[in-house]
Amino acid sequence: MKYGKKYSDSLKSYDRAKTYEASEAIGIVLNNAKAKFDETVEIHIRLGVDPRQADQQVRGVLVLPNGTGKTKRVLVVAKGERADAAQAAGADFVGAEEMIQKIQTENWFGFDVMITTPDMMGVVGRIGRILGPKGLMPNPKSGTVTMDVAKAVAEVKAGKVEYRLDKTAIIHCPIGKKSFGQEKILENFNALMDAIVKAKPAAAKGQYLKSITLTSTMGPGVKTTYSK
Repeated sequence: MKYGKKYSDSLKSYDRAKTYEASEAIGIVLNNAKAKFDETVEIHIRLGVDPRQADQQVRGVLVLPNGTGKTKRVLVVAKGERADAAQAAGADFVGAEEMIQKIQTENWFGFDVMITTPDMMGVVGRIGRILGPKGLMPNPKSGTVTMDVAKAVAEVKAGKVEYRLDKTAIIHCPIGKKSFGQEKILENFNALMDAIVKAKPAAAKGQYLKSITLTSTMGPGVKTTYSK
């Protein structure tokens, strides 16, 4: 495979076969984030679980200590006092049936997260087939189906991330921006890894953390370790 000059230079700057301590790995990733925009730093964690088994799912949410560096647009589907609370908490869009209709008829997806109240799930469920594949369907496990919509909006705006296994038993998650610097990204790294270790399913056997790779948007992956 042919790489660009910046990418090729990045590959020469470290040992691709080596597994680095987290702090050092983050430093390498930041040094190799050479794009003209503020690259996102991402983590990719391969777990020793079987994602086909219901009792081996790994999924959860947490607010990263330093956020993600991305301001997410929030749509709240609610009525009455809950709608007012969402508006006051800083939701970008608030509405009820008319928002569902807008998504259906206009193919509108000007939001990153949808939050709703339990009583509105019947309405939201009408477009589940549209929201599901895009990862936008509200879910109680991710805190996006709740009566406390104000708290949910505040958490999303503060940098809440959801982590979940994909079909190949890998979790992909952003942990900050290049501009954060090494220390803040390390704090986010440790917070996320703590949560994933605590979320280990009882049914999981053998080695749980198979591999951890850090990368920036345009840079190569760097293998790292986690220890507590």
